[in-house]
Amino acid sequence: MTDVLDKVAGKSGELVLRRAGADFEVIANGVFLMDTRNGESERLLVSVAADLVPGKARMLIGGLGVGYSLRAALDHPGVGEIVVVEREPAVIGWNREGPLREVHDDALSDDRVTVVEADLVKWLRRTEERFDALCLDIDNGPEWTVTDGNAKLYRDEGLDMLAARLRPGGVLGVWSAESVPSFAKRLRARFGEVRELKIPVPQGEPDVLWFARV
Repeated sequence: MTDVLDKVAGKSGELVLRRAGADFEVIANGVFLMDTRNGESERLLVSVAADLVPGKARMLIGGLGVGYSLRAALDHPGVGEIVVVEREPAVIGWNREGPLREVHDDALSDDRVTVVEADLVKWLRRTEERFDALCLDIDNGPEWTVTDGNAKLYRDEGLDMLAARLRPGGVLGVWSAESVPSFAKRLRARFGEVRELKIPVPQGEPDVLWFARV
């Protein structure tokens, strides 16, 4: 049985938080966006990126989701300060005071975490901050974006913008629900070192993680 816990008009359309048994689901404009059933690939996105950066990494997480990536970052000994950029205030609220808080053991209350309510693409354009690791999980993939505006992030212009926000030796991590050879090709053309990991999931095609170093 599925119960709707909250339904709001978000910045990218209607957002719904619902409970299906013991799990939570987030639906955006009628399209399934994320849930709490697994989260292995979301955790690996930040833990592998942190492994690739020496010392205490200053990390940017694009997209709060259900908090799996943030929890993994906080639990990793190689991560220091974390900035989370999330444009939907409802998602922040569900994670800070709502039912998703229990999923990640109240990760947003940690002193190392700063949450920025903003559109990631617009925020990257205006910020001068730089990071050791950028971990992006704001869409279902480079060709399956939540909004049309996000598509810019995965093109040459967007990759240049992301590279400019990395410190020397920094790592960009990108999550996708599907393989996108054209995006992998663009990454290899822009970055000196690119790794691709495929993570099996219970149903469907494996999740894909890309890690690119400047």
